[in-house]
Amino acid sequence: MPGDVLLLSNSRPPGGAEPFAHAREVLARHLGDRTAWFLPYAQADHDAYFSWVRDALGVDLRPLHREPDPAATAAAADAVFVGGGNTFRLLHDVRRLGVLEALRANDACRYTGSSAGTNLACPTVRTTNDMPIVDPGGLDALARVPFQVNPHYLDPDPASTHQGETREERIREFHEVDDVQVVGLREGAWLHRSGEHLTLDGNSARLFRQGEEPLELTPGTDVSWLISS
Repeated sequence: MPGDVLLLSNSRPPGGAEPFAHAREVLARHLGDRTAWFLPYAQADHDAYFSWVRDALGVDLRPLHREPDPAATAAAADAVFVGGGNTFRLLHDVRRLGVLEALRANDACRYTGSSAGTNLACPTVRTTNDMPIVDPGGLDALARVPFQVNPHYLDPDPASTHQGETREERIREFHEVDDVQVVGLREGAWLHRSGEHLTLDGNSARLFRQGEEPLELTPGTDVSWLISS
């Protein structure tokens, strides 16, 4: 059976709390006593980002970018944590280094993603919010889950004077060309797959399906049907 998956919308909880303060319990439960290799490739300063996350989490976290052969290490890893930043830079670097293919082959590896790292767990990165600052050489990702996620989901604000598309409108545009379900994860929310069970927690989310009105999902909801449908 493929390794369990934890997908966080964000690392910085609202209200000025410490990084990952909202999700430390589920992170500790998900990772257990496993050594987790951290992938900092969504950010420009790999060392600084790794140190920031390691200090915030206080778990056995190792820097994949310092390994002489990151792909070989990823291929044998029991757990990985893929951090946030720019999704296109992340996908570009893990593809260039061979880490993307290594993780595809090592599906028993326990996967944790935050923001851009959550995007990488989807079939593609086509529901990210990021600018394509680099050409990643394709948009296909890891497909650790069979649906798409939109991290940092923002609800339409009727009082806003912004004239661009809302997040909901952009997801509807996605569904003009693709029928894959999309989970809009609000800040503080996460999806945790343990075995054949998938749960939403931390905060609510919205589920978007082609040709249907969005469905509101509340914290604590069992959404295992998303991985079996």
